Amino acid sequence: MVFPCGSEIGLELHRALKDIRFITLYGASSAEDHGKWVYKNYIGGIPYIDAPEIIDVLNRHIDENGIDFIFPALDSVIAFLSRNRDRLHAKLLTSPDETVQICRSKSKTYSRLAGCGFLPAIYKAPDEIKDYPVIIKPAESQGSQGFEIIRSPEQLCYELSTRTAEQVICEYLPGEEYTVDCFTDKNGDLKFASCRTRSRVKNGISVNSSLVEPDGEVLKIAEEINGRMDFRGVWFFQLKRNKDGDYRLLECATRVAGTMCVERAAGVNLALLTVFDAMGFELDFPETVAGVTVDRALNNIFKLDINYDEVYMDFDDTVTVHGGVNFSALEFVYQCVEHRIPVTLLTRHETDIYADLRALRIMPELFDRIICLPRSERKTDHVSPSKNALFIDDSFAERKEMKDAFGITVLGVDAIEALLDRRQ
Repeated sequence: MVFPCGSEIGLELHRALKDIRFITLYGASSAEDHGKWVYKNYIGGIPYIDAPEIIDVLNRHIDENGIDFIFPALDSVIAFLSRNRDRLHAKLLTSPDETVQICRSKSKTYSRLAGCGFLPAIYKAPDEIKDYPVIIKPAESQGSQGFEIIRSPEQLCYELSTRTAEQVICEYLPGEEYTVDCFTDKNGDLKFASCRTRSRVKNGISVNSSLVEPDGEVLKIAEEINGRMDFRGVWFFQLKRNKDGDYRLLECATRVAGTMCVERAAGVNLALLTVFDAMGFELDFPETVAGVTVDRALNNIFKLDINYDEVYMDFDDTVTVHGGVNFSALEFVYQCVEHRIPVTLLTRHETDIYADLRALRIMPELFDRIICLPRSERKTDHVSPSKNALFIDDSFAERKEMKDAFGITVLGVDAIEALLDRRQ
C-alpha cells in the first residue's frame, strides 16, 4: 500500500512498482487527488493523520487486502506512521523511528550532525548575524514550504513575529543545488549514493534533473551522515554550494524522492530494492547508465462520460501518422482487446491493407474486422453500428457524416489520448 498515493512521491512509487510481476499495488488516500486516476486498486476516504481512528481504518484495509508493506509517501505521514508502526498490521518501509523523527526536523538533523564540516552556519539569535542575506525556514517542512531569503534585520524581525512554528535561520547558499539519493541495507551499510542536479525547481519539486558523477566530497558526506544515523532502505539528502563553492547540507529525508525516477531510468529501482531489503535479501547494485536527464511537466489523464461497446477506426492518418505508427492509437486498440471491445478497421486505403499492416509490424488479427472500401463509396454504407459505437477518424467530414447517419459518438485522432485508461 502506498499512502498517500496522490503525492509526487506516491506517483513515483506507482511508476516504480506497477509493472513488477510479484507486487500487487494498492493506493490509499485521504484526499481526492491524482492517485485515483492512476492506481487501479484505489482506496479512498482514509482519515487524515490527526483523526483518532486512522490506524484502525488502515489496518482494516490491510487485513482485507492481504497487504504486507506500507510505503509512506509524504513527510508528515512518514513521521506519524513511524511513531505508530507497532500498531500497524503491515511493515512500514522506512528507516527506524529515531532516524525518521530526526530527519523530519532540520534543527534535530543539524544537532545530530553537529561538528560535521558540511553543515551551514546556523544562527540561534538575530544578533549573531553579521552579514545578510540569510535564510529562514521552518524546522519541520517539506519542499520549499516556508523558505524565505532574508535581506535585512527588519525583514527577519517581521518574519519571526509572524511565524508560530519553530524556525531555523542559516547562511544563504547561492550556489548549485544537488540531491544525493542513497540506499542503506539491513546491515547498515551504505550501498548506493547517486548525485543529481536540481536544474529547474517548481513548487519545491525538481522538474529538470540530470545524473552527475558524485565527487569524493559528496561520497564522504553520504558516508558521514549514514554513520551518524540508522538508515534503512531508500533515503536522500540535499546539498547546496555556499558563496565559496563548498557543499552545505539542506536536509535529509527517509523516503523516496519524486525525482528518483532518474536513478530508475539509469537501472537502479530504489523503491523496489527497499522492498527486497525488507524481505531480507542481500542486494547487489548494478552499474548505472550514464547521462540520464529527466524533464517533468503536468500530465493529462481524462475521464470521458461515454460508454462504447464497439469501435470503428480509420487507418490512414489515424492508426498511422506521418508515415509511421500512431502509438497512442495502437495502445487504445490493445486496451479494447483487453476489455473485449471489438474494433473494426474502416478505411479507403488504396494499396494492399494487409501487406501495409504487416510492413508496419501490425498484426491484421489485432482487428476484429477490416473493411477496405473504394474511394467512391461512403463509410456509412458499409457499417451498421450499435447505438453505443465509437467512431474515430482524422477527417471532420467523415465524422460528421457518421454522426448524422447514426447519432453515435465520434472523435478525432487528437482525442485518442482521452480514451486511454492509465490506472494500473
